[in-house]
Amino acid sequence: MKRVLGLIFALVAMFILLLPIIVVAVLVKLTSKGPILYWSDRVGKNNKIFKMPKFRSMKSDTPAVATHLLADPKSVLTPVGNFLRKSSLDELPQLWSIIKGDMSFVGPRPALFNQDDLVALRTEYGVHKLVPGLTGWAQINGRDELPIPQKVALDVEYLRKQSLQLDMRIIWLTFVKVLKKDGVSH
Repeated sequence: MKRVLGLIFALVAMFILLLPIIVVAVLVKLTSKGPILYWSDRVGKNNKIFKMPKFRSMKSDTPAVATHLLADPKSVLTPVGNFLRKSSLDELPQLWSIIKGDMSFVGPRPALFNQDDLVALRTEYGVHKLVPGLTGWAQINGRDELPIPQKVALDVEYLRKQSLQLDMRIIWLTFVKVLKKDGVSH
């Protein structure tokens, strides 16, 4: 049921958001060298690696590491990168990952392929069995600001309590946080 609803909602969202998607794509292309999309290797359900698209908000030669591990994250942002990240518009291409089935709207955010500590902890607690999400319980409870153990504890809480009602609450609270630009450090 969650997969069917997610697929329908993603197709509708792609249609409704087509104009903003085109505008963001043009802005990325006009303001920096390199591709419009950045395809990131991410850890999906059962620790399977998949390619997750985002609008490119950083310079093309930026290392593929978690943003908080960069010495000066702001120095590698493109001219529109800060706006894209704070508004979460860089996440719009992930609707493709939802349509494809690599992601859902709600679940733990997919770890980078090289975030071994996060992947190991999620595996230890069974979180790796969930389809990763565009948003999740950890995102509405701290987003970029959470240390890994706390993020995984929230992922485990979601694993135990997951329901359609909780997913709807998370989607609503995500919308509110994005509007407030709450919890985004870069």
